[in-house]
Amino acid sequence: MTGISTKTVLAMAVLAGFSTGAFAQGATPTPWELKSDMGYAYGKDGKTVSYKMGTNNAGMLLKGAKKVPKGTLFFVGENGQLYMRTGPYLEDDGRFKFGAN
Repeated sequence: MTGISTKTVLAMAVLAGFSTGAFAQGATPTPWELKSDMGYAYGKDGKTVSYKMGTNNAGMLLKGAKKVPKGTLFFVGENGQLYMRTGPYLEDDGRFKFGAN
C-alpha cells in the first residue's frame, strides 16, 4: 500500500461514485461514503479496488501524498481512462455543467 497516493485513493472513490450513474442522468448528486480506515485505488490495470487499512504504516502512506484540492472533479473518459479536473463544473444555478440538460 506504500505506493498509492491520496489522489489515487480518491480516484477510486470517484469511480465507485460514477457506477451509480447519478451524474450522467442529471440526478441530484449524492455524497460519497469514504471511510477513514479504507484505502481506495485505481490500479495500473485500470481496475478499482479497496483496502482495509491499519494505522501501523500511516506515516509511510502519507509520505509523498498530496491533498486533493477542493473543487476537483473526477471522471472516466470515453476511452475508459480516469481523469481529474480542477475548475468550475457547476452552472451558476448549481446544475452540473456537463450533464444532460
